[in-house]
Amino acid sequence: MDGRRRNPYQLTDESPVYVISVAAQLSGLHPQTLRQYDRLGLVSPDRTAGRGRRYSARDIELLRTVQQLSQDEGINLAGIKRIIELENQVAALQQRVAELSAAVDGAAVAMQQREAQVHASYRRDLVPYQDVQHTSALVVWRPKPKRAAE
Repeated sequence: MDGRRRNPYQLTDESPVYVISVAAQLSGLHPQTLRQYDRLGLVSPDRTAGRGRRYSARDIELLRTVQQLSQDEGINLAGIKRIIELENQVAALQQRVAELSAAVDGAAVAMQQREAQVHASYRRDLVPYQDVQHTSALVVWRPKPKRAAE
């Protein structure tokens, strides 16, 4: 979530609203195929208190994808399950990268603010150090002779 409160009655792609017969019609599959996909763990709809399946729009899209991979690409159901798992893993990793990127950006801003505070606190009566350029000049030092009267 993005931190804002959502209306509990607002429908999203994840809202489980379709019974199995409607989900079967929307996906173009037989209800028994949906049950089989559920048993195999390919598409796992939410359940009601009475254990009835409720499919979301995202579930129906996933059903269509499974059917397309199976029929058009010739991938077996075990391969499709692995593809779905990997896609879910990639999506989770992309989400984590986005979170970490936002955290890094926030830390960079905080560091820049702190650096500006440090620079603003410098005493202005101090002379900044300047690196002396190295030359080939030779400086000879001779001590002063000691006076005898001391």
